[in-house]
Amino acid sequence: MLPDEVRAVLEEMRTERIHGASWLAMRGAEAYVLLSELLEGEELEMALREMRREIPSVNRTMASLYNLARFIPITGSPEIVRSRAGEFIRLAQEAKREIGNIGSELIDENDVVITHSFSSAVLEILKSAWRKGKRFRVILTESAPDYEGIALANELHSLGIPHEVITDAQLGLFAKNATLALVGADNVTKDGYVVNKAGTYPLALACHDSGVPFYVAAESFKLHPELESKEVEIVERPYTRQGHRVRNFIFDVTPWRYVRGIITELGVLVPPKEI
Repeated sequence: MLPDEVRAVLEEMRTERIHGASWLAMRGAEAYVLLSELLEGEELEMALREMRREIPSVNRTMASLYNLARFIPITGSPEIVRSRAGEFIRLAQEAKREIGNIGSELIDENDVVITHSFSSAVLEILKSAWRKGKRFRVILTESAPDYEGIALANELHSLGIPHEVITDAQLGLFAKNATLALVGADNVTKDGYVVNKAGTYPLALACHDSGVPFYVAAESFKLHPELESKEVEIVERPYTRQGHRVRNFIFDVTPWRYVRGIITELGVLVPPKEI
């Protein structure tokens, strides 16, 4: 049995609606640190075996949780668990900074960047480009029904980056006004497909039709070492509006042929051959 304190973190992860795979992976790593402070020996080993099931089950679509659960060894040593979890957190933070630096080079003066949902990696790219003195503006969707885009708009407002928010239904109308598309990812499959917030695939199609380069920003721990696109489990979250059930699949899957590159801390990878 996992300690109640760790169970509480897992429940927090399950109910989170705004933050994506990066945040969940970091919070999951913090759950391992907490576990190492509470248990040791055989009890810790048993708990780690349970965590190897529980962490990915928070959201089976997210490669970050799958990779995190396998990054932490099954051991009775709290020091090893704490060290590995800390290493994961450090590597994740370094990865995001490097993605920001690499991705910012793709943004030119007076670009119009279009994005969908809230990606901390995309935000890091925009922040890095702005710090370098580049001036551009951002078109972003409100990202219904959880409105992650509004959270991103608040971040951009605090940074002074010009932006405008559009409804999700207007992606096709506004994509042709953009010069660059940047989105995040919850999973990049072994065969190079991108799993992200539902609406990403229509944006990729609209950008393809308008000749707008479409890039994905993702730390390497979002690259799934085993899963292929046909095996992706898309989660549907219950949702009702004015008494009507509304279909609400959280993610969609974008074929690699619409993706110019995956911006990682290792460089810009061309799917699927470099994945």
